[in-house]
Amino acid sequence: QVQLVESGGGLVQPGGSLTLSCAASGRTFSTSVMGWFRQAPGKEREFVAAISWSGANTYYADSVKDRFTISRDNAKNTVYLQMNSLTTEDTAVYYCAAEYSNSWYRIPRPDYWGQGTQVTVSS
Repeated sequence: QVQLVESGGGLVQPGGSLTLSCAASGRTFSTSVMGWFRQAPGKEREFVAAISWSGANTYYADSVKDRFTISRDNAKNTVYLQMNSLTTEDTAVYYCAAEYSNSWYRIPRPDYWGQGTQVTVSS
């Protein structure tokens, strides 16, 4: 069983930055495609960013491209999401997800989900 634990959420002003972390345990981390998704109040969960096993490939939703950066440290079994130039539209619960697959689909088809961390962008 895989456990994913997110951290780093909080309240930030528009234009600010925040870094989310997701610590994984239970399976070999370097064999997972990792992703971040988010769900805003009253909306469906949506894809944010993904990173391949070694970190060589990344993919972003258009809404966050050039503002967010996903990265991973396989030695620490952790994936990160650096978020810059935040707007109120980025307010959501952010979920970490893991897919154990040999294929890169850009948008992960998660096998496991974290519990989520709240990000609120407000002045």
